Amino acid sequence: MGQRGKPLTWAPFRMAAIHAIELYLNALLLAGGAEPATIRGMRHDLQLRTQAVQGLGLILRTRTVAHLATLHQSREYLVTRYGPELAGTMSQVNRLTATLDELAEKAARRFQEIPAKTSK
Repeated sequence: MGQRGKPLTWAPFRMAAIHAIELYLNALLLAGGAEPATIRGMRHDLQLRTQAVQGLGLILRTRTVAHLATLHQSREYLVTRYGPELAGTMSQVNRLTATLDELAEKAARRFQEIPAKTSK
């Protein structure tokens, strides 16, 4: 229900998008063999998570990697959660959407490549 010119109305979308980005990165890390405790230790550091998934072979566009670093450096997760009235200083909604879309697409492709575990 975001409204043009009213950044505060986009706060719920921002929170959900940033959280989804973090969850995609977490899922990729878990699929790559990372321990849950290691992932929890990263807190909300999207830049560290991005570096870790790149180390697992995930290739992201340069702009996406830069945006994920900016999300971390500007503490956008915390601002969105605790100070959404400052939303005018954060990423453009279309940039946030593009980052989320790219991660969703590439994570889905990566999960299709992983062989399904069979139970006995």
